[in-house]
Amino acid sequence: MSKVFVNIGLSLDGYMAPEGMTMDDPGYKGWGAKWGALMGWLISQQYFRENLNFGPGGETGPVNDMVRHTMERTGASIMGKRMFDQGEVSWPEEAPFHTPVYVLTHEKREPWVRPGGTTFYFVNDGPERALELARESAGSRDIRISGGADVVQQYLNLGVVEELEIALAPVLFGGGRRLFENLGEPGPQFRIDRVLDGPAATHLRYVRQ
Repeated sequence: MSKVFVNIGLSLDGYMAPEGMTMDDPGYKGWGAKWGALMGWLISQQYFRENLNFGPGGETGPVNDMVRHTMERTGASIMGKRMFDQGEVSWPEEAPFHTPVYVLTHEKREPWVRPGGTTFYFVNDGPERALELARESAGSRDIRISGGADVVQQYLNLGVVEELEIALAPVLFGGGRRLFENLGEPGPQFRIDRVLDGPAATHLRYVRQ
């Protein structure tokens, strides 16, 4: 049975994205520099660089192995429309998922097929339907909830998230989109499964109790 997991980066003060993060104005409140500080650990990994065709080089070791494992275990991804809109204008032609991706949206749109195995499907029937479709396409592999924060919150409130993988970076945003807001009571209970130290982030893995 495939598992549902969240895999995201998080600032030290609890934000998934800095305030004003939009491709329309990359310089607004310095969000680009903040985002770079949050995700710099990932961009330097060899596997990530290979996956996005950034060229040779990059770091190897336990963090790189973790990134590889996350990609290899993922059979389908789910994301929100805001995350998709920003990615649509910034991802390379060969989008870095290589699986079906289900986008939660009110917009009617035909599937968008990209080179390398990524197809974006636009789901208008809510998070439960997106998860149902993701399960069908993932097979024995797992389902990644990619973001943004509101989408992660919806799946936490549905009680279907079995694992949380958080890369906690030592950067303070001071504002933006918080991860742990709008959660119902009682919330899901997790236990610490793994802590992996890196020079630019601490990688925390929690599993559902």
